[in-house]
Amino acid sequence: MKVVVAGQGYVGLPLAVQAARAGHTVVGYDVDEERVKRLAAGESYVDDVSSDDLRALLDCRFCPSSDPRSCAGFDVAVIAVPTPLREGTPDLTYIKESARTLARYLRPGATVALESTTYPGTTSDLVAPILEEGSGLIAGTDFYLGYSPERIDPGNREWHLAVTPKVVSGINPASLQRIQVFYETIVERTVPVSDCKAAELAKLLENTFRHVNIALVNELAVFAHELGIDVWEAIDAASSKPFGFMRFTPGPGVGGHCLPIDPSYLSWRVQRTLGQSFRFVELANDINNHMPDYVVRRLVAALNERRKPVNGSRVLLLGLAYKRDSGDARESPARRVAFLLLQMGAEVRAADPHVVEDTHIDPRVVRVAATAEEIALSDAVVLLADHSDFDLSLVATHATYVLDTRHCLTGPTVEAL
Repeated sequence: MKVVVAGQGYVGLPLAVQAARAGHTVVGYDVDEERVKRLAAGESYVDDVSSDDLRALLDCRFCPSSDPRSCAGFDVAVIAVPTPLREGTPDLTYIKESARTLARYLRPGATVALESTTYPGTTSDLVAPILEEGSGLIAGTDFYLGYSPERIDPGNREWHLAVTPKVVSGINPASLQRIQVFYETIVERTVPVSDCKAAELAKLLENTFRHVNIALVNELAVFAHELGIDVWEAIDAASSKPFGFMRFTPGPGVGGHCLPIDPSYLSWRVQRTLGQSFRFVELANDINNHMPDYVVRRLVAALNERRKPVNGSRVLLLGLAYKRDSGDARESPARRVAFLLLQMGAEVRAADPHVVEDTHIDPRVVRVAATAEEIALSDAVVLLADHSDFDLSLVATHATYVLDTRHCLTGPTVEAL
């Protein structure tokens, strides 16, 4: 089949590559011309796709393009574009633009799937009318439409796209069948649900579950520190229970697209449709959003104990990505930590071998390597992402003070979050 994947980011590019590996002819469509040029040159900017794998497919199965005309003649099109929040309100501009583009080339018998995270009702109430208006065809009768939420976990080598179960849905039974048949060509297992709203809610439920539980242990960490209790020891002890408990650990905050943004789609939908507050989501947002501030307060207190003002102190941040062994700095807690320290007059330096593009990080942050000399010259080191590339023994040996937000280090100069 000819497959068009609209959006070539952390979701769309791995999907396009996997579809090409499965034997489909794939167009990776993206309006960002610079991104398309990099792909055409065989340069991957996504952790889950190597440049070698990309180059191997360019000459035979995969064609990156910013020209809408390249979408013509598709059998299956997948919309995998960003869905940001703008002042607490979902911005579906990219979904709308993609749907309008695809509508121009929609043919009878073709299939369209939405993967972008969004609120329940988007597929049937927003995407379907745009496709129908632009094509003159009827959804579910002349063409097939469904929703299959992305479950990409950047950098996860065990649960990658092909082996992660894929939830699939359609606006009617015929659409579900077409959507399921397509995804069964690229993943090992599909999980069909009765309608698109259930699939859309399932995606938000997955991320809200994580968001709320991370907020719980983050707030617990704050209170445990004030009470003089080792929260990490308590979590280890609780994790020994073989039933009724799932381990979550504290950290400097949440990042990426999923946790800081996706649960708010559900909260927004509940408020707008039912006129009620989704209190769990709003509370989790409040706690997790303020964890970077708490990290800075802990660092300020530690420097004060050592008779060092923040103003003029040299602080080394280890990790700019939001998670271990990822280059994804979207919504990373490091952004807020760096900003607050810079505002206080600190000399902020940062090491992260995975985050190459600095568009998400304040340009005043000096990029360095995590060498023994750099660590030793710092008044404080803050471990924000425990990348496997970091030599943690160097940190424990040479740092005069470390605030470890991931509980990876031990030693007389180390303080855990």
